[in-house]
Amino acid sequence: MRVAGVMSGTSLDGIDVAIVEIAGRRIATIGVESRPYPEGVRRRLLGVSNAATHTREISRLNFLRGELYARAVERACGRFGRVELIGCHGQTIYHEGRCHTLQIGEAAVIAERTGVPVVSGFRTRDIAAGGEGAPLVPFLDYLVYRHPRRSCISLNLGGIGNITVIPAAARPEQVIAFDTGPGNMVIDQLVQEYTGGRQKFDRGGRIARQGRVNRKLLDELLSDAYYRRKPPKTAGREQYGAEFIARMKRSGSPLPDLIATATVLTAATVAISARPYRAQELIVSGGGAHNPQILAHLAAFLPETALATSADYGVDIDGKEAIAFAVLAYETWRRRGSNLPSATGARHAVILGHVTYV
Repeated sequence: MRVAGVMSGTSLDGIDVAIVEIAGRRIATIGVESRPYPEGVRRRLLGVSNAATHTREISRLNFLRGELYARAVERACGRFGRVELIGCHGQTIYHEGRCHTLQIGEAAVIAERTGVPVVSGFRTRDIAAGGEGAPLVPFLDYLVYRHPRRSCISLNLGGIGNITVIPAAARPEQVIAFDTGPGNMVIDQLVQEYTGGRQKFDRGGRIARQGRVNRKLLDELLSDAYYRRKPPKTAGREQYGAEFIARMKRSGSPLPDLIATATVLTAATVAISARPYRAQELIVSGGGAHNPQILAHLAAFLPETALATSADYGVDIDGKEAIAFAVLAYETWRRRGSNLPSATGARHAVILGHVTYV
């Protein structure tokens, strides 16, 4: 079955579409395409993600996001061929694990525009079953990275950092996964302010390389109890949005120094999370995998662990999460559970999402 996976993360940088061919447990990526948000749309999404807002704006964005997702899928299908199913995660504008969550991007609009069934709302059923509603990508990690003799950790550095711990010869119930803290989100916000919006991220880690780490601020940020709380646990823009940036700026450090500090913070929080599991390999994906400064700090913090990227395993670095939601949609279509309760904390495995038919 050929499935399109659609993902837009907390970094709000755009829409990723992955076209995937699935046959049983065989997963082949046909192609991945990314489309940036129009700047006006991005500003509006930030507006409803950082603070309380009028329900009318949320409703409008819900339908607008459906239109944007449909166009992104149609464009990807134009390059890579038609699909039979779409899995769309939607844009998270609020998430509180075990309690409630809200992703926007109206599935009915996507189905109507594309003429293809859509699976959406992946997080809600896991929360209903007592889980955090995230992370859900570990299902793909387990399928792709499990090894009979080697333990590994899959690290995705999108807006938020998250890891999946897969012991050697692991059974599904032995997989552990959780959010480590900030991925690129804090760095990206600071870079956009520093460059007056000319840059959306720290390309090649160049700005961080020029700055000096504020050790006092870093120690203060690392004292947050979240980093030592036992999983399952999730993080999001609620923790690392505008208020977090304001807190960093109160230190009085210039922006390049704050960017350098945020870069070390990302790597340090990953290391704090990963170190207890003593994995043999750390496999990195997401936008942060392109930042040599983050990778260098990870190597220094975890000297006993080999570093690789998901591309070394045939999984597109930037499209991995979109690929995951194609796979999750396929499992839902087949009426099979695809959350990992050991990762989300749910009471049992459940079939994820809602299906909008055509």
